[in-house]
Amino acid sequence: METIKKMILNPISMLLIGLCLGVASRLLDIYTQNLGNIFSQMAIWILFGTIISIYSQTKKKAMLNMLPFCIGMLITYYFVAFVTDGVYSNTFIIGWTAFAIICPILAYFTWMTKEKGLFAKIISFDIVLFSVLSTILLFDKLRVYDIFINILLIYFLFFKKVKR
Repeated sequence: METIKKMILNPISMLLIGLCLGVASRLLDIYTQNLGNIFSQMAIWILFGTIISIYSQTKKKAMLNMLPFCIGMLITYYFVAFVTDGVYSNTFIIGWTAFAIICPILAYFTWMTKEKGLFAKIISFDIVLFSVLSTILLFDKLRVYDIFINILLIYFLFFKKVKR
């Protein structure tokens, strides 16, 4: 299991996974309404980022894994949008790019959620709060899939044990 985790949780693999998820996300936007909606909102990406961060071996590795994942996803998402004459705005590109650039810092703190103490619980609570609020403020309301994603987020942050 550790070998598989090391094969997946490294910057090259994270870039490749990000590239693939960017294409998949954009194609889901085009061809499916429900799945496209799920992968166009922040909650699912916060969940993915949380999982990548907490399973990374160190804070530094969490940071090094998140940047290529996010950048890869953005490159292919907007490339496919461009090639397919999809609708996208510079505001969304700038917003998602800013989010991708700060993701290594967020990964650093997210990694700490599996440590002991009050600070780890505060970070965990803030991640869930940000996920819920971003869904409400940016995408107008919580949907059934948002609730499910946030339940998974709570599970990974508060209940799932991680060996390091």
